[in-house]
Amino acid sequence: MPPLFSAPALNRRRLRHAAAFALVLIAVALFFFPFRFAASPSTSTSPSPSYGQRLPTLVDLTLVHGTEDKGAVCLDGTPPGYHWLPGFGDGSDKWLIHLEGGSWCRNLTWCAQRKKTSLGSSAYMERRVDFVGILSDDESQNPDFYNWNKVKIRYCDGASFSGNVEDEMQYGTNFFFRGQRIWEAVMSELLPKGLARAKQAFLTGCSAGGLSTYIHCDDFRALLPKDSTVKCLADGGFFLDVEDISGRRYMRSFYNDVAHLQDLRKRFPGCSSDMEPGQCFFPQEVAKGITTPMFILNPAYDVWQVEHVLSPEGSDPQHSWQNCRLDITKCNSKHLEILQGFRKSLLDAISEFKKKREWGMFIDSCFIHCQSMKSLAWHAPSASRINNKTVAEAVGDWFFDRREVREIDCEYPCNPTCYNVVLDRPYNEE
Repeated sequence: MPPLFSAPALNRRRLRHAAAFALVLIAVALFFFPFRFAASPSTSTSPSPSYGQRLPTLVDLTLVHGTEDKGAVCLDGTPPGYHWLPGFGDGSDKWLIHLEGGSWCRNLTWCAQRKKTSLGSSAYMERRVDFVGILSDDESQNPDFYNWNKVKIRYCDGASFSGNVEDEMQYGTNFFFRGQRIWEAVMSELLPKGLARAKQAFLTGCSAGGLSTYIHCDDFRALLPKDSTVKCLADGGFFLDVEDISGRRYMRSFYNDVAHLQDLRKRFPGCSSDMEPGQCFFPQEVAKGITTPMFILNPAYDVWQVEHVLSPEGSDPQHSWQNCRLDITKCNSKHLEILQGFRKSLLDAISEFKKKREWGMFIDSCFIHCQSMKSLAWHAPSASRINNKTVAEAVGDWFFDRREVREIDCEYPCNPTCYNVVLDRPYNEE
């Protein structure tokens, strides 16, 4: 029988099959990899994510059951949750706890909206999340903490794990303002899992979770053995009590609402009685009483604060800040003058903490928010540097007492290594 296809025809058929298979592989790659990095805004330096990193480890959600009787629940009454990646090797007796961020809810309308998201209900929490940045278990990405026990505690109370309101009925609707109880419940679950025997422990948090870290740093220290090394890191959590571009103190008004709603005055008994309740919630006040070593990680031009503290909604009716808020390279000389004043306000606010011998800080001149939770900003060829040190290297040097770390960057645009985000839309208020 003659062959069904001649040799040239057979070769053409094989080539078509090979080409089709290659197109399938390309399509699969394009499906997975853009979404892997979609959460990272584009940047002025256009860093490539593929520099030898492996894909992040996915870590399952654990719900803390049995806490309902104690009232340790999210805004909607569902149980709180966390993700735990066990340590290995010489990191098996070391623990890093990370407190999730996500703004705050200032009134019942906002809190009702949060109840329908992961920031107010564990029913909406992702069942698996990527562990990146300071939570990564890849030594090349996270050289000092890669093999530690790492825990991400989910944020679902709307007030940085600080509220403790007994009455759950608010104007005829159930709201549970129980962040303090959530903190206690999760700690109670982690301690017997090995946290109570930690040789070294590190409490960290980002954004609203950074504020939580200031609030709970000494509480964390008190839970652990006296001979353990315990320190804290607040990333992007030093929110400023300053006037916005319209002359109002929008953030103080915002925090006043949060403090009234969740009765936070009692959480800060050391706060001066002549201060407004919201003033007691600012890190500059909370940090004054901290005795545990703390590391302040903040960009001088925090993109979230530029949008919500410096130029919040209603402060810019002419929309003159619209482009500047999304991309610092679009800021004109007038904008930059105001941004340099904002930087000075941050440096003035942290000046008293520079005197604390065991404290550290890394204040870069970048336009970003939450650097410890972005793999490309934490420790990568594209990561920002001060004195040729990445954030990860500076934090590790400080934690392990390799050197004193009080890195204060020069004014924008002096640092060519800055990882500056370029947003395609404003940050959500939530």
